[in-house]
Amino acid sequence: MANDNAKLTVEGTDIELPTRAGTLGPHVFDINQLYKQTGAFTFDPGYTSTASCESKITFIDGDEGMLLHRGYPIDELADNGDFLEVCYLLLYGELPTKAEKADFDYRVTNHTMVHEQMNRFFTGFRRDAHPMAVMCGVVGAMSAFYHDSTDITDPRQRMIASLRMIAKMPTIAAMAYKYHIGQPFVYPKNDLDYASNFLRMCFSVPCEAYEVNTVLARAMDKIFILHADHEQNASTSTVRLAGSSGANPFACIAAGIACLWGPAHGGANEAALNMLAEIGTVDRIPEFIDRAKDKNDPFRLMGFGHRVYKNYDPRAKIMQKTCHEVLKEVGNEDDELLNVALELEKIALTDEYFIEKKLYPNVDFYSGITLKALGFPQEMFTVLFAVARTVGWIAQWKEMIEDPNQRIGRPRQLYTGAEKREFVPIDRRG
Repeated sequence: MANDNAKLTVEGTDIELPTRAGTLGPHVFDINQLYKQTGAFTFDPGYTSTASCESKITFIDGDEGMLLHRGYPIDELADNGDFLEVCYLLLYGELPTKAEKADFDYRVTNHTMVHEQMNRFFTGFRRDAHPMAVMCGVVGAMSAFYHDSTDITDPRQRMIASLRMIAKMPTIAAMAYKYHIGQPFVYPKNDLDYASNFLRMCFSVPCEAYEVNTVLARAMDKIFILHADHEQNASTSTVRLAGSSGANPFACIAAGIACLWGPAHGGANEAALNMLAEIGTVDRIPEFIDRAKDKNDPFRLMGFGHRVYKNYDPRAKIMQKTCHEVLKEVGNEDDELLNVALELEKIALTDEYFIEKKLYPNVDFYSGITLKALGFPQEMFTVLFAVARTVGWIAQWKEMIEDPNQRIGRPRQLYTGAEKREFVPIDRRG
């Protein structure tokens, strides 16, 4: 099929659409010349059947439950690597050597501090501001503090901006959290690894000694890995679209954070946790299962099914194991929410209704419980998602900037409004 052109007949005229094949995944029809040849566009709300770009970074096979970063399965990366190793892979295309990893870790670690004036920037927000609102504002303002890395035509500045974003995002997220709960900011400590440093900035206080729990730090690192990139989702597409205009990388990432804030995107794990709390106990599950099957009941089981995965979300298996490890470490292994979650999962994997509709548990199903056990309030869940996804956004933005075929995004529309009409002066309007 890859060598065959598709044929489209428009008003008796045959139009040839070139067929293109990727390394993996379905073939695509190149409709780039469709309007020129026919005067017509395609209509695809949500772009669910349209490839908006060519990418070598991440591949998802929803039917097979497969997620690959640069060809490596997500479970192998989560089990054998660390987050900065995955960052290197996403940015450069290959796993680092030992020397390359040490150099990359050093370069990221030495960018963890933010400009001291940014401390005062936080005081401009209300005390009860949502941490994601703070993140949008502070990250967007980074271009005012780091204007020496905003020239997107300079490869060196692009890389400096990339490293700065990966390094400083945990610091900014921790500052947003500390501001939210009324505690003093904690500066990064560069002799700690990425996840440990983040947990220390979030949970230590100046008046007490703090020792990082290695089990919890490894869990945090895995959560970052599992959320590092996920192909052309809404926030990633937002970053690419913003970047296509030539906007600086800090503005593009701020746009991605704003999109991620939407409850249909980054807020899914919080919604799943709220649902588990609403169910409350295992004995109430049948009642909510019946409600989920009732088309006339607005209740929906959150954390089940996925826009892309039509099989078991490969990240969910890793997240389930991580969840158990964290609950055991903090002494909540018999957590009632986890018992509800496990029973719901068992039903979803055996009940014909869920099997037929392919409503398998996704990564959000377990991540909310895990983050709660780590000590984070629900307001921080999407912030943590943003910390992890920053490297994916940066890698996708960098790939787009370096693509010689990239041009400013300009989606078309199917206009259904009024036809052309003449303006009527206000004194003649009925």
